[in-house]
Amino acid sequence: MSAQCTDERVNIVTKDLYVKYKTLEDFANADLKELEQDIHSTGFYHNKAKNIIACAQVLIEKYDGEVPSGIEELTSLPGVGRKTANVIRGNIYHIDSIVVDTHVKRISKKLGITEEDDPEKVEFDLMEKLPRDHWILYNIHIITLGRSICKAPTPKCEECFLKELCPSYSAK
Repeated sequence: MSAQCTDERVNIVTKDLYVKYKTLEDFANADLKELEQDIHSTGFYHNKAKNIIACAQVLIEKYDGEVPSGIEELTSLPGVGRKTANVIRGNIYHIDSIVVDTHVKRISKKLGITEEDDPEKVEFDLMEKLPRDHWILYNIHIITLGRSICKAPTPKCEECFLKELCPSYSAK
């Protein structure tokens, strides 16, 4: 549900959602129109509701109700892309992974770590250049930096702890 939606909004919606839909089976058997209403405020609710139901059904039918850990299996689930798959791998299964969201992509480019625009290419660039045991930490720190200091379109460069390392800052 996080696509094009704030974490804050997702947290508000899921608080009630998990009271109404307690099990994977509840989601798999949900009425599409009702689920759409339940998640309406997250935006793109038609596709999100369809994917939630389909994903729950696949998890039950193909994976015995367990969320797989493999990138290929995760990205084969309806509505799950590489970003979500890597969040699951890193935070649930503790598998080293790079999560490329808008902040990670933008700031990694600003820092000169990648020149790529495609999130998957950014992911592979970061995997090559960052120590493996720092991948998840990098995500967490860069996302926090992007939300608080290095905001698009008005970064607070003077407040940034990375300004001395940032080619974008020195170009000013």
